[in-house]
Amino acid sequence: MRALGLLLALAVLALCVMLSIAVGAKSIPLPTVWGALWGSEGSYEHSVIYELRVPRAVLGVFVGAALGLAGALMQALTRNPLAEPGILGVNQGAAAAVVIAIIGLGMTSPDEYVWFAFAGAGITALLVYALGSRGRSGATPVRLALAGTAVAALLQGLIYSVIALDSFTFDRIRFWQVGALAGRDLDVFVKVWPFLVVGLITALLLAPALNAVALGDDLAAALGARISVIRALSALSIMLLCGAATATAGPIWFVGLIVPHVARAIVGPDQRWVLPYSAVFAAILLTCADTLGRVVLPSGELEVGIVTAFIGAPVFIALVRARRMAQV
Repeated sequence: MRALGLLLALAVLALCVMLSIAVGAKSIPLPTVWGALWGSEGSYEHSVIYELRVPRAVLGVFVGAALGLAGALMQALTRNPLAEPGILGVNQGAAAAVVIAIIGLGMTSPDEYVWFAFAGAGITALLVYALGSRGRSGATPVRLALAGTAVAALLQGLIYSVIALDSFTFDRIRFWQVGALAGRDLDVFVKVWPFLVVGLITALLLAPALNAVALGDDLAAALGARISVIRALSALSIMLLCGAATATAGPIWFVGLIVPHVARAIVGPDQRWVLPYSAVFAAILLTCADTLGRVVLPSGELEVGIVTAFIGAPVFIALVRARRMAQV
């Protein structure tokens, strides 16, 4: 039944992608979208599909899958149901690097500072892991969470201090920090997709080991699990997934927080199913949120980061009130 449910979720994702390509300032009939996917006729509608809609849909699927998988991985690793990608300071690290790129090198577009965002996210994740793993007890969930919160607060303070003194940087970082798929082309995705793929594969391979970690460090060690190696590989996967997603679309909140809870409510605590379900559900959520953001306003559109916040907050509250937040 779980495999059938996953196939059904993939079918829903395919439908959401079709709607994402069809809906926009100019609506395109689904038969036209379907025909364009099998070959371009060079028409205006086909140009819109290939140059604007398809890249945006592709980014939505991969960024959503990365955030959902990273959130599930973090909650399993820290055994904290409120953990989400920002807990390791990844978003703040990426934002700090973008600020440096804008101020120091005059970069103005995502194509230019994508590597800075990715490097900032990665370095911050490694710094948090190094700080959280000091001492005899090693990288415990509480120590990682505290280290991540402290580093994130420090970086956020530095970012606010810098952009308050520079109006140009403030305008650029404000647009990037909202979290958006619009205005990003496949050139950004081409730069980070290898890291996304490595992060996705690593996370899925860690699923059986994470089931042992859920039993507690002592019992997991007694069963032969190498806790330090599992945590190091998990941190690496989170760094790759969050770094690539944030560098591509900016910080997007709530996706990595709520989706793993929905997945656990459906398939139970087995990480071998929670991780792939989280990836597919998050891709569906981000694709639908991006599509909804195009039609909710009479003119213009809402960025996907704003839509996910509006969707994620009440869903998360509903899950808590309904006591359906499955144990991590």
